[in-house]
Amino acid sequence: MTADGTPPAAPRVHVRGEARLERDPEIATIAVQVAARGRDRRAALDDLTRRNTAVLDLIRSCGDAVEQVSTGAFSISPELGQHGRGERVRAYHGTVHTTAVLTDFTALGELTTRLADLELTTVTGPWWALRPDSPVHAEARRAAVHDAVRRAREYADALGSGLDTLLELADTGTEDPFGPPAGALRAFGGPATTEAAPALDLEPRRQTVFAQLTARFTITPPRL
Repeated sequence: MTADGTPPAAPRVHVRGEARLERDPEIATIAVQVAARGRDRRAALDDLTRRNTAVLDLIRSCGDAVEQVSTGAFSISPELGQHGRGERVRAYHGTVHTTAVLTDFTALGELTTRLADLELTTVTGPWWALRPDSPVHAEARRAAVHDAVRRAREYADALGSGLDTLLELADTGTEDPFGPPAGALRAFGGPATTEAAPALDLEPRRQTVFAQLTARFTITPPRL
């Protein structure tokens, strides 16, 4: 009993649990930008539409290897002359951005090469990743819990005690500690050629998933 007659609080141990897992990526994302420039707005739009259609046709030709394709920003803007008075338009510039998510990394190398071979086409990527709902994230959290229990039990054993009750379990984060990698490739296509370029050999970047939590346990009275 304490001085006021209440029973003493049960001894507690507060630990951190961590887990770091490395797994192969599940998806790869590439970004494609097509551009056009012409003295006439309609001509620039026609060239932009034709080149964007060529990009989409190539991506769709990969079939089930492509999980998702989406068109992002589109722009068409006038370029004013640097000399002379008034708003004299010198040319029109247009761009369209497309993003593709692939699950077949064998098809990725060939597609990236063929896209980069198109006229005025810029390819950036790939960005390797796990899906947001990948079971790897749950695996990392479970491993972090096991690590916390192991640490708490080691501390209790050192005191001649044992774990009694879990008081609190707080998740402090599950993430890739390195963040998304920079694009491994940036290619800009010039005039179209008749000879196909060899497919790139792209090596998938292993993904690291990190989970961390804190846990509080009560322990049985230590034997000091």
